[in-house]
Amino acid sequence: MNGAESVLSTASAAGLTICFANPGTTELPFVSALDQIPEIRPVLCLAEAVCAGAADGYARLAGKPALTLLHLGPGLANGLAYFHNARRAGTPIVNIIGDHASWHLAADAPLTSDIEALAKSVSTWVRSATSAQGLGSDIAEAIYHAAGGIACLIVPADYQAATVHVEVTSPPPRVPQAASDPDIEKVAKALLMNEPNALFLGGAALSAAGLTAAGRIRAATGCTLLHETFAARVERGGNLPNVTRLPYLPAQARETLSSFAAVVLAGAREPVSFFGYEGQPSSFIPTTTAVRVLAPAPQDSFFDVVGALESLADFLGREDARVAPTSGNLPKVPTGRLTPQRMAATIAAVQPANAVIVDESITSGFDYYSLSLNAPRHTYLAPHVGGAIGHGLPLATGAALAAAERPVIVLEGDGSGMYTLQSLWTHAREQLNVTTVICANRQYRILQLELGCEVPADVGSATDTLLNIDRPTLDWVSIARGFGVPARSVQTAQELAAELKRAIAEPGPHLIEAVL
Repeated sequence: MNGAESVLSTASAAGLTICFANPGTTELPFVSALDQIPEIRPVLCLAEAVCAGAADGYARLAGKPALTLLHLGPGLANGLAYFHNARRAGTPIVNIIGDHASWHLAADAPLTSDIEALAKSVSTWVRSATSAQGLGSDIAEAIYHAAGGIACLIVPADYQAATVHVEVTSPPPRVPQAASDPDIEKVAKALLMNEPNALFLGGAALSAAGLTAAGRIRAATGCTLLHETFAARVERGGNLPNVTRLPYLPAQARETLSSFAAVVLAGAREPVSFFGYEGQPSSFIPTTTAVRVLAPAPQDSFFDVVGALESLADFLGREDARVAPTSGNLPKVPTGRLTPQRMAATIAAVQPANAVIVDESITSGFDYYSLSLNAPRHTYLAPHVGGAIGHGLPLATGAALAAAERPVIVLEGDGSGMYTLQSLWTHAREQLNVTTVICANRQYRILQLELGCEVPADVGSATDTLLNIDRPTLDWVSIARGFGVPARSVQTAQELAAELKRAIAEPGPHLIEAVL
């Protein structure tokens, strides 16, 4: 057995079953080792950004670490934007990063870089291997720490190829921290003494178990249930409690939180505006509001959020909180030329039960979340938890591999989709059940909103050049077909509904360009 085989054997013993890879010369021993470890499925991505986003999507759905194989510092750097999002989401990822042979590092070859410094910017644990013999224990420790975020193991090429004599063992599971009884009691008193109050949810609090416990707490205290604007994963529909999403726009977010005497954070940080605006506070919570922490956000601590919510519900003496199933009162498929609202209503009306919705529609999909309130049970993923756009297509790649039996629908802005359109090639190669809806408004509409520009006449020619993605117009049908994905363009709500139904019914990937 060589060093690379010891790494992958240990990963396999720990239950890791997939590796998103974009290897180079310094990772060839790992490439060969994958032939010897058939339990780990290699998935080739044509850009490291796709590896990063796909690993994030896979781990969010699978509930266990994803594995990546990256080429030196530049390879890692190419994926940093989406590792940043994954870090903010608290996603468990193990990155194996190849490096030059240990004896070659002093030569400062062109691809030599400070990999550790790059990795530390997005990781909870980073190590450069110091021997081939220790690689098995190195990767075991990486997997252990990945339970709380991103772990990076940097492996010189000569250590990968060296013969080792090790016994492969699975790393011990990492146990999350639990809420203490005094903390539970303090939060309970805050919810019972202050009125009105809110329970602000994030992370695992938005799982089915977390939401069920939150519903019990609401029944006992009358609190309002809110969740982060961009949540990594939200279970919705069926008999799960409905939770209000905090609006993105600062004025609306502040208004939503302005009336509460107390806000309890469960798996979420205190909400702040994405950007600073002169004369406005960063936090959305008024200074007069009491803030209590039941459980920290996943990027801050490896914590049992669901257990904390269940303990709080038990302390409050609420055994259950019956929630009526959704009424099925969905919007009907509208008629006429597509607008953002008609597009959102059409998708909400057509999406099947058990779907995975990846929403990077940016401004075009503002209405989707509320319109899909009564949709059948589904999982909602917000790609840009950390604000880095272009994450939607690769996130769907990983989600589809983690939940192959479920239909995945991506709502993707045309501008953000251009960041990682290489994902479409992996959709085609792996025949993933991903239906991509491109919201083709040919604009960076979010920037227009920030600038307060409503029509082209509001801006000068230079600004217009940077706010619009026309001249030439992107031909998404041709782009998708070039990557091997069947594609069609639609201009009306009826056409979109028909194409969505067809795409979902047929196996494999599809792309629909929704012209807005």
